[in-house]
Amino acid sequence: MRTEVHIGKLIENTLREDGRSVSWLAKKINYKRDNVYNIFERESINTELLQDIGFALQKDFFTYYSEFHKRKMDEERHL
Repeated sequence: MRTEVHIGKLIENTLREDGRSVSWLAKKINYKRDNVYNIFERESINTELLQDIGFALQKDFFTYYSEFHKRKMDEERHL
């Protein structure tokens, strides 16, 4: 089952809202700048990388998955 969460777009939006640059994030997570742009295109991501990005941006991205899971469980109960 695919989620409705496009994690790359959420990361990119958070970065932009915080007024941070791609170069800043790349340095924080020890990635090349081009690889950060590739992250923005991803619908899924390694949990360790997501944790590192979350620490850098001070945001718990895992909550998006938890919320999606709760909605799906509620939907299943109402079928």
